[in-house]
Amino acid sequence: QVQLVESGGGSVQAGGSLRLSCAASRYTVSSACMGWFRQKPGKEREGVARIYPDGGSTYYADSVKGRFTVSQDNAKNTVYLQMNSLKPEDTAMYYCAADVGTYSRTWWQGCTFGSWGQGTQVTVSS
Repeated sequence: QVQLVESGGGSVQAGGSLRLSCAASRYTVSSACMGWFRQKPGKEREGVARIYPDGGSTYYADSVKGRFTVSQDNAKNTVYLQMNSLKPEDTAMYYCAADVGTYSRTWWQGCTFGSWGQGTQVTVSS
């Protein structure tokens, strides 16, 4: 069973930066699609960014394009989300996902995500 563990969340002021990490076990991040999602209070989960296998094509939601960057380190089997120029509207629980497994399967931008981390909270104050 795939395990995904996010870290790096926290509280920052608007304009600040955070880097989220997603460490995978029992799964190789370079072998398939990885994604970042977020869920704001009272809202549905939304896709933020995804990266194709082996560090290929990336995709970003319009709301984060130019500010967030998704990348992966194959040696560490870890995916990152670098978040710059953070805004209060970026406040949410952020989840890492892999397109393997069958839990809460969600199709987004060419990948079907079925394994999820526990989430890490990001809070941006104005």
